[in-house]
Amino acid sequence: MVIDDPPNSQHESLNPYREDTKAKDELSMESNSPRSQLLETPPPITTATAAATATPKKLALIPLVFLIFFEVSGGPYGEESTVGAAGPLWALLGFLIFPFIWSIPEALITAELTAAFPGNGSFVIWADQAFGPFWGSLLGSWKFLTGVLNLASYPVLCMDYLKLVFPVFSTGLPHYVAVLVLTLMLSFLNYTGLAIVGYTAVTLGVVSLSPFVVLTLFSFPKIDPSRWISLGEKGVQKDWTLYFNTLFWNLNFWDSASTLAGEVEDPRRTFPKALFAAGLVTCLGYLVPLLAATGAIPLKQEDWVDGYFADLGEMIAGKWLKIWIEIGACLSVAGLYEAQLSSCVYQLLGMADLGFLPVSFGVRSRWFNTPWLGILISTIIALAGSYMDFDNIISSVNFLYCLGMLLEFASFLWLRRKLPNIKRPFRVPMGLPGLVIMCLIPSGFLVYVMAVATTTVYLVSAILTLLGILWYFFIKFCKSKMWVQFNNAEAQLEYQD
Repeated sequence: MVIDDPPNSQHESLNPYREDTKAKDELSMESNSPRSQLLETPPPITTATAAATATPKKLALIPLVFLIFFEVSGGPYGEESTVGAAGPLWALLGFLIFPFIWSIPEALITAELTAAFPGNGSFVIWADQAFGPFWGSLLGSWKFLTGVLNLASYPVLCMDYLKLVFPVFSTGLPHYVAVLVLTLMLSFLNYTGLAIVGYTAVTLGVVSLSPFVVLTLFSFPKIDPSRWISLGEKGVQKDWTLYFNTLFWNLNFWDSASTLAGEVEDPRRTFPKALFAAGLVTCLGYLVPLLAATGAIPLKQEDWVDGYFADLGEMIAGKWLKIWIEIGACLSVAGLYEAQLSSCVYQLLGMADLGFLPVSFGVRSRWFNTPWLGILISTIIALAGSYMDFDNIISSVNFLYCLGMLLEFASFLWLRRKLPNIKRPFRVPMGLPGLVIMCLIPSGFLVYVMAVATTTVYLVSAILTLLGILWYFFIKFCKSKMWVQFNNAEAQLEYQD
């Protein structure tokens, strides 16, 4: 694959696949994908968007760290179910060990591929370069649907906390109106710009984690270490499906922020650093409060459900800490929403830049330089999803995410074999056999999560996958008819399936 610098330096950032001449010669004998020609040609910038894209403000390291943190975690809110499902010891072991068999491999793969292919298309580029445009499009569909369905769950979660303080939001019309208003407000904040969203994430991250620092400090005098090795109360049956789903939901989505690579200052260096820092904050944010709470309070396993940290705060320090934790939960949900929406929106923009979507999906606002159409589409789908059953939302998100990650792991391994000499500013320090083993372990867990899914989840996931496949062929048909405008020379290229 021969990849040259674009003729116009204005578009240099859109072609991240540059490498030295020797590597180019080697790669030209290894790849015959017509998509390499596409990536050489910079997308046209229309008059309507030229002013907005002339001086985009790049995302700095610290805001990126907290955006990744909110993509994955947002704090210990929601980890309580692991104790209720399997007891304190298994909960602690889960959040201690699971990052090594799942989170770290995913983060390492994301760091390597984002540094090698630093564009907003992220995993779409990876699958496309590995296996061709059909798989790139399908992975994009899986990831986008995963993101917007996950997005739909956050206003619902926020209402679950708010109704504890304001019971009027529990059911009926007030509940639905509150979900609508909250969703629109959070989406408008995203519209004001990624830099604003990034620094908002920093503020929300500090505020949402601060009550757990206080909880930990107040817990120290009451901690009994023997409570940490409890396997649970006698007679309480372990719910391993809930346990693993909770771990999975709280520790995935490390690759989501890769869609922001085109908006980051020096992504080849910044992303690996940001992933490491976010991983440290995430793991400590889960383990430390869990150690403090399980050690300070005698176990009553049935109470350990989502939201129980607020009750623990009241037992350990007083009513004021309970209110603080509930406020922190709402702010954490806001951060989760902003980070996830940003990922979805810039994924659409990256797919438009690559010709997987019409150019209209990448149109930016004149005022804030944000992809306003992507924000609108993602918000509408999220609103529709927010009125679905919450359990089905999460289960469907997990299933589609599993499908996407299996393809992502396969793309990573195949790119190591297919393009061994491409410039990788960050490289996972293993040979191909070691990487296969590293990917097989989390892949086994992905298969397990899919195997225990319900019939409803299988049906929903199958329908959404079919829609993704039909969408690919619909876009291909639109290109052949030239009904809408696509970036680059994509309209003149045929997909190689």
